[in-house]
Amino acid sequence: MTEHTFANTFPGNLRWSNAMQIVKGMVPYGASNMAEIDNIRIRLNGRAGEADLDKAWKEEWAKEADRVAAYGDKADAEGRTITAGNQYMRAGNYYYSAERFIPPGEEKIAMYRKALSRYQGAMMRLHPDIERVEVPYEKGLTLPAYFVKGKGEGKRPTLVLYDGMDNAKEMSVIFAGIDLAKRGINVLAIDGPGQSEPLRLRNIPSRYDYEASGIPAYDYVASRPEVDPKRVAVGGYSFGGYHGPRICAFDKRYAAGVALGAMHWPIYDWVAGNKKLLAQDERTSSTSIFQFRWVVGAPDNETALEIAKTFDLEGVAQKVECPFLILHGENDQIVPMEAAHILYEKLGSKNKELRVFTAEEGGAEHCQVDHRQLGVDYIGDWLLKNM
Repeated sequence: MTEHTFANTFPGNLRWSNAMQIVKGMVPYGASNMAEIDNIRIRLNGRAGEADLDKAWKEEWAKEADRVAAYGDKADAEGRTITAGNQYMRAGNYYYSAERFIPPGEEKIAMYRKALSRYQGAMMRLHPDIERVEVPYEKGLTLPAYFVKGKGEGKRPTLVLYDGMDNAKEMSVIFAGIDLAKRGINVLAIDGPGQSEPLRLRNIPSRYDYEASGIPAYDYVASRPEVDPKRVAVGGYSFGGYHGPRICAFDKRYAAGVALGAMHWPIYDWVAGNKKLLAQDERTSSTSIFQFRWVVGAPDNETALEIAKTFDLEGVAQKVECPFLILHGENDQIVPMEAAHILYEKLGSKNKELRVFTAEEGGAEHCQVDHRQLGVDYIGDWLLKNM
C-alpha cells in the first residue's frame, strides 16, 4: 500500500482525512474547490489539539459554506443565475460535510436542511434538465431520486445507483449520472433507506433486505418510455457495495450489477471493530460511534451490533446470476482488499470482474474518490459491453 497526501491530509487522523477525501473527490465536478479546501485544512490544523474535534470540524466547514452561500445569494439577486448555481453547489457540499460528525438531533437536521436547500438551488440553476422524482417504496412512502436521461433517442440502458452511508444522491448524480448519460445510459441516482434524505427527513432507516427498495426502483425505471427494461443495471458505492449484490440476488430482472467499492465481509466485524477503535481514539476510525446505529434505526449500540449480523452477503452473493463488476482501490483504508476478493469469489455470476486500481494509475482510494473519473469511465464502458 502506497501512502500519499490525498488520502492522509491529517496524518494520524483517519476520521478527518477520510472525510476530507470525500470533499476533494468532488473538485472536478465543481462541487468543491481546492483553494477553499486548503483554507479549511489550514484552519483545522490549527485546531487539531482541541478537545472537541467534531465541533472544530463542524464550525470550519459551516463557516466556509456560509461564505460561499452568501456569495451565491448576492449573484442570484443580481440575476447571475449560473454563478449563483456554482456557489450553491459548493455550499451544499460544504454544509453536508459540516453535518457529518454532528450527532442525530435538531442541530444535525438543521445543517442538513441547509445542505439540501443549496444542493437543490444548484441543480435547478445548473441542471434544469435533470428530473427530481419520487420512487414508490412501501406503506405509501417514497424515496427521492434524480433521473438523468441518457443521450439519444428511443429506449436506452439504465443504471439505478445507490449512494453510501455518508453520501447523497446530489453527489452521485453529479460525479456519475451526468457522465454516464453522455454514453446514452439513463441514471436513477437514488437515496435509499438509511441514506441521506430518507433517513434525515423521512425517518426511513436502512435494512438488510435492500431488495425492498431495489424491486420498486426497477418497477419505476422500467415504466419510463426512455428505458429499455431488459437493460437495467443496479449498483452502489461504499455501503452501496452491499446493496448492489443483494438487490441483484433477489431481483433477476436486473441485467447487471456494479459495486463501486466492495463492502466489508462480514459487516458485523466492521461495525464491532469501529466501536472498539472509537472507544480508544476517535481519530483512528473513519466513522462516528453513532453512525451505523442511526442509519439502521437502532436504539443503542448493542442492538445495532445485533442488526449488523443481518447485513451479510454469505449465501446471498452466490445467488447473483447477472454480469457483475466490482471496482476496488489498492489503497482503500476503509474496506480492505480482502473483502473485494471474497465478494468476487462468492458471486454466482459466470460473467464477473474485479478491477483493482493502483496508486500509479489513480483511483486507488476508497471508491476511487481520488480519481472518480477513472471509476465512472470503467463502469460506463463495462455496462455498454455487458448488458
